[in-house]
Amino acid sequence: MSQTMTKGVNAPAMNRHDFEDFLYMEAGLLDEWRLTEWLALFTDDARYMVPSTDCTDASTPSDSLFYIADDRFRLSERVLRLNKKTAHAEWPHSKTRHMVHNVRIRSVEGNVYAVTCNFVTYRTKNDVTNTYIGHHEYKIVVGADGPKIAEKRSVLDLDSIRALGKISIIL
Repeated sequence: MSQTMTKGVNAPAMNRHDFEDFLYMEAGLLDEWRLTEWLALFTDDARYMVPSTDCTDASTPSDSLFYIADDRFRLSERVLRLNKKTAHAEWPHSKTRHMVHNVRIRSVEGNVYAVTCNFVTYRTKNDVTNTYIGHHEYKIVVGADGPKIAEKRSVLDLDSIRALGKISIIL
């Protein structure tokens, strides 16, 4: 990363390769169930959303049903729950593999990058493997201390999640 001045913000400039490394690291933290470290990748005002399978791209949690619509506080509570033995859906932890590909920088405004990527997430538990496919839409803020996720929207490319039953992992 090179240091650059972008609209008055002194932040490292990032390219697609830098974002690939960042998103691969995020996927690795999720697969290793290092959720507290994963949470540290987010800004204090971050949002994590998973819209229902019938939502349009313009949908928001205020006007449509979302499977998950967490602000930073709710996201931290989700991480706390998933790390406890009382989280029966995920104790013992599922085995997951988060595949990330086709990373693209869609736009840059100051030090905020809109980044998208496709994903396939495999979850195995109790001899059952579920497959989640879709794309992530990120807003990533790049500061002197590196990139932080301000928003992550995981859009499922499934007709429904009926066969999967629920989303008990972080996509």
